[in-house]
Amino acid sequence: MNTLALIDQSKPGSEKEPTNIQRRTVIGGALLALLSSPGRVMAQGPAVAVPNDSFVLLLKGIYEPVVHGPNLGLSMVNLSDGSYSKTLIYPVSGIPGNTDVNKSIGTFYAQLGGGGVVHCAYHVPGGSFAMRFTDSNVVFVPDGVGGRYLEGTFELTILEGTGIYRSFAGGHNHMVDKLHFLAPGDGSGGLDEYCFCFISRA
Repeated sequence: MNTLALIDQSKPGSEKEPTNIQRRTVIGGALLALLSSPGRVMAQGPAVAVPNDSFVLLLKGIYEPVVHGPNLGLSMVNLSDGSYSKTLIYPVSGIPGNTDVNKSIGTFYAQLGGGGVVHCAYHVPGGSFAMRFTDSNVVFVPDGVGGRYLEGTFELTILEGTGIYRSFAGGHNHMVDKLHFLAPGDGSGGLDEYCFCFISRA
């Protein structure tokens, strides 16, 4: 028997103390095992990998007006104020999750045709981020059937992010856009988006 055990046994109530220590050790070990068990991870849903320092998304499809926008946890945009429209986001490269370029992974929200500062928001697996348009270099080209294309580039600043995109705040988005203003006579008169977004932390 070692010295520490002899000292412990000489204390009043020492017979209960080792039992309490052992119980705490067992409980602590059980909690650690529970928190690190695969069942615990699965209960929280599949883990989402961290995005690359830069990635590319494609915005594609007809814009629809947003009536009741979701709360994405972003303070710089109010998606329910009536000024936003939405279209779909597709993966191109560098973003975690689905890599099927034919399958939408999220939603893009934009203030279209509004005056002043124009904002947008992206909602993709792992989080969301908001941006502000800062510059553009675009031209309009007739489509030959009564509509026209907006072709060119936009520069945006990333204002904030949630989830795995928090570290992108202050970053940059370079958009290469071909936005089709459809002719009113075709029954839609809407906007058909086809825009590559080159998003980076810096």
